[in-house]
Amino acid sequence: MDEPQEERNLVDLAQQLDQGNMFGYVQSFVNDLQGGFAAVSNGQFEWLENLRTVPWTGVLCLGMGGSAAGGQFLSTLAAHHGNRPIMVQRDYTLPSWFDASWLVLATSHSGNTEETIQAVESALKTGATVIVIATGGILAGLAETSPNCHLIPSIGGQPPRTAFGHIFSRQLACMEALDILPKQGREEREAMLQRLTLINDQFDVLQDPEGDIALLASTMMDHPLSVVGPTELTPALHRFKNQINENAARFMRVGILPEMNHNESVAWGGVGEHGDSTNQDHVLLFLTWGEMHPRVQQRLNWMVAHSPTELAWNLVGEGESLLEALLYHCIIMDWLSITLALLHGKDPEAIAPIVSLKNHLQSVQ
Repeated sequence: MDEPQEERNLVDLAQQLDQGNMFGYVQSFVNDLQGGFAAVSNGQFEWLENLRTVPWTGVLCLGMGGSAAGGQFLSTLAAHHGNRPIMVQRDYTLPSWFDASWLVLATSHSGNTEETIQAVESALKTGATVIVIATGGILAGLAETSPNCHLIPSIGGQPPRTAFGHIFSRQLACMEALDILPKQGREEREAMLQRLTLINDQFDVLQDPEGDIALLASTMMDHPLSVVGPTELTPALHRFKNQINENAARFMRVGILPEMNHNESVAWGGVGEHGDSTNQDHVLLFLTWGEMHPRVQQRLNWMVAHSPTELAWNLVGEGESLLEALLYHCIIMDWLSITLALLHGKDPEAIAPIVSLKNHLQSVQ
């Protein structure tokens, strides 16, 4: 583990370590959402109206890494209040059950993600319809050469994981335009974005370097990390883990309620003599929101009461909808992960192992 940087002011650390402007990208998250929602409309992309009338079996989202995260958010929203299933595939291949009755939503920030390209090419061979969200690359080119492939351009010039606002807003607006997910009213969306802007400003550690985010990141430095939440917050839980992995170069365990109560609870202990030897040392983060199933809330209350660690925090996703609660948690995790990176002396943009692996794969083609 790198030497702690607690003595250093976070503003100074950001100026020293943040070579890729990661803090700037987190600050612009809500603006990115707003721009993406505005970029997609039936009037702008005429083919959307034609696709809206097709009785799709469901939507298959293709993507990897930061470009795939939005698909998991869409899948959860569809399970919560959609009219058709939205599934996610993170691989070179398509599921065995796939056929052309499924609409494909393929996302790659660069447009050159090899797994996504292969899966899209396979889908097009079946006669399927594919919507691509990309900044360019091979996938954008397929939209020019295949009549069944359509492009929604995204915004480039930044790492994929920081482009989540650009990407997810386009994905969601696309699903709304196709009536696969219910449309959020204009006034409701504007009010949500205003609230999220206030929250993003509130959590900005460059404006408040001694606030709750900085305190929690400091607590997380020298302990194993775990995050727990209900099923409907699964996409936020997994994105939280991925942001901690990539931005701060730390592991994070994910637990999902109520499923984890049927297995992982034994390792957490807190009751009886047994439990994992590290359970008392963990920083345990509970991700919650205001409309959890009442039995899941009771399960969480029991876990808090019997937590073996004193380093437990409840992070409540504020908002008037599941969508807003998910986005609220995205803001928290972005600020926490890049702040934790600074405290460990790491540039939050640096991803040397991923770059090395990509170079290796190119050399063995």
